[in-house]
Amino acid sequence: MLKRALRNPSLVVGGVLTLTIVLAAVFAPLLATHSVDQMNMRARFAMPSSAHWLGTDNFGRDLWTRIIFGARISLSIALISVSAAAAIGSVVGLVAGYFGGWVDLLLMRITDVFLGFPALILALAIVAVLGPGVLNVSIALIVVFWTEYARVVRSATLVLREQAYVSAARALGASHGRIIFREILPNTVGPIIVLTTLGLGTAILSESALSFLGFGVPPPQPTWGWTLAYGTRFIRGEPWLSIVAGMAIMLTVLAFNLLGDGLRDILDPRQLSRAGRGSRNSTTHGS
Repeated sequence: MLKRALRNPSLVVGGVLTLTIVLAAVFAPLLATHSVDQMNMRARFAMPSSAHWLGTDNFGRDLWTRIIFGARISLSIALISVSAAAAIGSVVGLVAGYFGGWVDLLLMRITDVFLGFPALILALAIVAVLGPGVLNVSIALIVVFWTEYARVVRSATLVLREQAYVSAARALGASHGRIIFREILPNTVGPIIVLTTLGLGTAILSESALSFLGFGVPPPQPTWGWTLAYGTRFIRGEPWLSIVAGMAIMLTVLAFNLLGDGLRDILDPRQLSRAGRGSRNSTTHGS
């Protein structure tokens, strides 16, 4: 699998980009060239230079510093919301797929209710009620995203519950909880990992959209969406404000999407079976 991973360009490029962005966020205090809120009105709208690598904003604050600290906020919200959504949606999908009947009907109809709302509109409504902030934006994205995991895990569980090893565990007297979490859940990890990786990019886009519309993390915290929003006010004369924030969002989403595509290829059971047959054939020919 490691050899196949290294031969997968999407996985390699996505992994390198993701690692670079995560490290930049983690070590932001060490990589920052200025204080994140340091203003210098004499250096307003300074173009990229050795003093300010990505230029400055309308208050003379260093954009490089604010972008890498903004990565902390965006990645934190994405990790919190996607992890919680994956946990909630996976449990709902496992229970619905395993028990079936009225349990499946009830849980899936609840899921359909949430799916009936446009994702961004629902997130806006929740943040409007709860108020802006990292925690409230995360809660809004959890409510929006858990349905995807419920659908995917339910579909996998409907197939897995009919497998022989599940029937054997049931015949041996294993409890429902043991069968669900010890027998079925491990075989749904692949789709969950892929969906989680792709969901991180979607979460960053959603958080940026909320901040752009003024419903995300409020200023003066350096969020990418807010930087992009106020950069549009000066787009004609100082376009690098919006360009820098937009490039940060684009590269991060691209990194997670490439990583998710690569993981999907690596974890695809059909690809694994082909790789297994190929290794057995090569061993046979060699002997």
